[in-house]
Amino acid sequence: MGQTSSLPPSSLDRQSDWLTRYRFAPRIALRGRILSMGDGILWIRGLPGAEIDELVRCEDGSRALVFQVSIGQVGAILLEESKTLSSGQSVDRLRVPLDIGVGDDLLGRVIDPLGRPLDGEPPPACPLRNLLESPSPPIIARDFVARPLLSGIRIVDTLIPVGMGQRELLIGDSGLGKTSVALDTVINQKGRGVKCVYVLVGQKRSTVMNTIQMLRDNGAMGHVVVVVAEATALPGLRYIAPFAGCAIAEYWMRKGEDALVVYDDLTAHANSYRELSLLLRRPPGREAFPADIFSLHARLLERSTCLSPAFGGGSLTALPIIETREGEIASYLPTNLISITDGQIYFDGSLFSSGFLPAIDLRRSVSRVGGRAQPAAIREEAGRMKLDYLQFLELLVFTRFGAKLEPSVQKKIDRGRILREILIQERFSPFSPEDQMAWLVAYNRGFFEGLDLASVRPALSGLVKEAKARGLTLSSSSEEWVRLLGTTP
Repeated sequence: MGQTSSLPPSSLDRQSDWLTRYRFAPRIALRGRILSMGDGILWIRGLPGAEIDELVRCEDGSRALVFQVSIGQVGAILLEESKTLSSGQSVDRLRVPLDIGVGDDLLGRVIDPLGRPLDGEPPPACPLRNLLESPSPPIIARDFVARPLLSGIRIVDTLIPVGMGQRELLIGDSGLGKTSVALDTVINQKGRGVKCVYVLVGQKRSTVMNTIQMLRDNGAMGHVVVVVAEATALPGLRYIAPFAGCAIAEYWMRKGEDALVVYDDLTAHANSYRELSLLLRRPPGREAFPADIFSLHARLLERSTCLSPAFGGGSLTALPIIETREGEIASYLPTNLISITDGQIYFDGSLFSSGFLPAIDLRRSVSRVGGRAQPAAIREEAGRMKLDYLQFLELLVFTRFGAKLEPSVQKKIDRGRILREILIQERFSPFSPEDQMAWLVAYNRGFFEGLDLASVRPALSGLVKEAKARGLTLSSSSEEWVRLLGTTP
């Protein structure tokens, strides 16, 4: 018999021996079986230890997300269509949460909430991945909202300003222009360094195609990612779509860049969540929504913020859209989202019918933090303008009775009518900060007084052209802006 070495094995020898034994050791794989399936839902038996929001893979390769854990069985939502999936097939735990590819290669693309292309082009090259569900930045990482997010819309940028890192709710009945304002804002970010994610949840295919075509026609696809989960998609895809869009936009925020995400709309998202919850036998609450619908939207929207310079200085602005019925903002979902967001822009049906577009009701609209982010010159000129306009709306009631008004009251009404005419704006006709400054100075100095309403907008166009020709900027002195009024017809 040969002699054995008395030297102790080295650490490398011990590591090699451990790897050899581990590589060939038997492993225990947790595998379940599909009990039943339907409506995008799987009931699985035999997956002890499965966790909510954990991915599982079915025998045919399709994936599902664990959504409900019960005694003896697990409920999961399907994320991929499959014609071969059936009861009795095996299901394996993947032990990983759901993520999505992120990066600049996504710009200009149309994808689904799993990152798969929908535009007929090859899959985007995104080696980096972000979790769909991740914690919002802590308070210590956040900074004050101090920079404006310019929409190019006169009534928004001057009277209901939005800042980078803000969450501003677009709320109103269907068909009143909420999507139009969101699209105008996205298009206006071209050349401003803001990367946008537009999330379409539960929309008809015709609406999806029109939205994409508008972005292309206005040259905006170069800075936009469109995430689509249309009405015919699985309810699981509609549920995860806003989280996918947020994860994509978060990548740029954490890189120190500015991002904007539009959720169009969270009503369809909440309805999908309610559908899944009821199918998986979760107890319903108010309006049949599960009790955690508030927490769901809070987790989503709290991820939008402005980071401090120590954490990169990036920002993520959110424009969630919510639909009301008959203008009722006191229903469950609207009140939830109003309490979560930093303000709301309310769209009114009577204003829309009267031709005041965008049909934004200033009496119910508010921006709680955006005013701090306004350019100083615009903030100074806007001043009391919103309050004066609200007083005009109150005084306008007296004109319906044919009452004789005092000259001072009549003057306020005339100025209010002029302001209302100025605030009417067509789609895809953005105003730069300099354009905004031009009409603000002109209105405050009485430039439009004495003009009939039909002449207000032509005079406004001439004023803006003259300001551009003179090269006036926000840093120009007030004397230069006032001098402009004396030479403009």
